[in-house]
Amino acid sequence: MKRLALLLVGALAAPGWATTLAATAPAGQPSRPNIVVILADDMGFSDLGCYGGEIPTPNLDRLAAGGLRFTQFYNTGRCCPTRASLLTGLYPHQTGVGHMVEDRGVPGYRGFLNDRCVTLAEVLRGAGYFTAMTGKWHVGQTPEYWPRQRGFDRFYGSEAGGFYFRPIAQRKVIRDDTVLYTATNPPPDGWYSTDAWTEQAVGFVDEARAAGKPFFLYIAHNAPHFPLQAPPDDIARFRGQYMAGWDKLRQQRHARQIQMGLVSRDWPLSPRAPAVPAWEDVRPQERERFDQIMAIYAACVERLDRSVGRLVAALKERGLLDNTLLLFLSENGGNAESGPNGRLEGPGSPGSGDSTVFCGESWATLQNTPFRRYKHFNHEGGIATPLIAHWPARIRDAGQLRHQPGHVVDIMATCVEVSGAEYPARFKDRPIQPMEGRSLLAAFDNKPIAREALYWEHEGNAAIRMGDWKLVRQGRNGPWELYDLKADRTELHDLAATKPELTGQLAARWESWAERANVKPYPPAQPAKKQAQPNKKKANP
Repeated sequence: MKRLALLLVGALAAPGWATTLAATAPAGQPSRPNIVVILADDMGFSDLGCYGGEIPTPNLDRLAAGGLRFTQFYNTGRCCPTRASLLTGLYPHQTGVGHMVEDRGVPGYRGFLNDRCVTLAEVLRGAGYFTAMTGKWHVGQTPEYWPRQRGFDRFYGSEAGGFYFRPIAQRKVIRDDTVLYTATNPPPDGWYSTDAWTEQAVGFVDEARAAGKPFFLYIAHNAPHFPLQAPPDDIARFRGQYMAGWDKLRQQRHARQIQMGLVSRDWPLSPRAPAVPAWEDVRPQERERFDQIMAIYAACVERLDRSVGRLVAALKERGLLDNTLLLFLSENGGNAESGPNGRLEGPGSPGSGDSTVFCGESWATLQNTPFRRYKHFNHEGGIATPLIAHWPARIRDAGQLRHQPGHVVDIMATCVEVSGAEYPARFKDRPIQPMEGRSLLAAFDNKPIAREALYWEHEGNAAIRMGDWKLVRQGRNGPWELYDLKADRTELHDLAATKPELTGQLAARWESWAERANVKPYPPAQPAKKQAQPNKKKANP
């Protein structure tokens, strides 16, 4: 197996920027590493080529071949909470973003970053870094909570994202604190958000170079979040490739994941959800429709990969790639919203700026191969993300896998350690909560990450992982399920009834954390239409 994994890594590797380079910074450049964090939106665990997917992602595959792939890295299962945790090193409720951006009147659910947390930009700017962000913010809608008010020197993006060719209603494109484009004042023809976020990011890199500072760059994509939109030529390249259907493609992804060492062959592929039909039962005209939906999704992912290639090429051209820590991950698992049929609606042509396309539950089962459930949930399909770490000056084991469990709360601790910054006990005369995460540098060296447990909660869905044991539930009143992830990471064998003492101990730990981390008090109920979970009528497996 190890020999096969090495052969696969060699196949991914390409001459050029994926090779291991010297450990010194380029002449005239700061010795401290630059830091780039790239976040995808609604992308499943298995969508990248280097994680078993059939979508061509050569640029991310080369980063993986020149760096590390984490097999057990986690997000929070939803967009706003993941962004809050990534930016602060805290669990989302501790930041005030335990749900989305509406203020629900209790400390854990205010809908914006509170004054008891600090962002990566605030911490790293204090250490002399140039701090810049492009893309989707989504942790505070109004100007007093925008990126420039939370430590970023420069910003080009949206307060909430969710668009490709032009802002949708209520959304904006902003440079620093100035609104540039809206739904009624759209950007020029040819503007595409995935490309624009990266083009502006390269400009911010040049500003940092001119200032003679190391930089922290956060690129927060909205791709491949619905409504899925991509240029027609990109979509056309994928038409027909998904006529094989989700059942066969899931099996193919799973087989590649086993070959790569990403998952154990002892973990069976999770069964298709009850609401999702067998592909052989889908009518021919409906197969064409489903193929078109997934082709648009694949085009969004491929365009995202191309944007990563553009950034990496720019860093290499400037002599910066060797001494740049680059992290790539997704904010939640594939999205089942719109149910098994998804959406493919006009009035524009499918995938255009006037269309509305959702993958839905059927294709989300493919995106999250081999796991159960989706975005919103705390089962593995909702919270497992790829993590690629690339840093030639520091990472010695290019192309290897790392199986240590990690979480987005660890990114703050990692950045603090590699930059030499200090995480403050007080900031602007306010007490700041201690970091919850641990540095990933130990894992870079293939050492364990010392921690007691990892925790989750979203919309009543909840989980705790302690060692290889995971306790998880669906909904606030759902029963706890217990899984041994070493033997059963696809969560098919619930051991709660046979291990009641361990179940009770883990549940008590979760309750203690929930009280400490502002999960409780729970927010008042709100209309289900805004945050309805998919497929309420039919439970997932």
